[in-house]
Amino acid sequence: MRKPNFKAPHLQTGEKGENIACEYLLNKGFTLIEKNWRFKRTEIDIIAKEKDTVVFIEVKTRSNTKFGFPEVFVGVKKQKDICIAANHYLESNNLDNKVRFDIIAINRIPNNWEIEHLEDAFFPMV
Repeated sequence: MRKPNFKAPHLQTGEKGENIACEYLLNKGFTLIEKNWRFKRTEIDIIAKEKDTVVFIEVKTRSNTKFGFPEVFVGVKKQKDICIAANHYLESNNLDNKVRFDIIAINRIPNNWEIEHLEDAFFPMV
């Protein structure tokens, strides 16, 4: 018997946020390279290119701000893990581009989604 394709509400919210972020980036002229790219236990939500810069993007989505704004939840350990994974991505794809680490914070507000794009949100820590 096949299990129903059920995702927990927080996973559905996260997936919706990543799709909103991708659409936002495409409208801003970015080229999407990867979505949900993994290295070991670390996932980079979006890898994109803006002109000659490779941008590694962490998307944080919240259905409310009761516990704080989304960008607050990208802690130092997560930043370090993303930097290590990004370094591996660049080396394994033989890329020597400029690099940037962004956060896209998405908040659900009644009947809409609010997007905040934080460029250069953190810097390499490898």
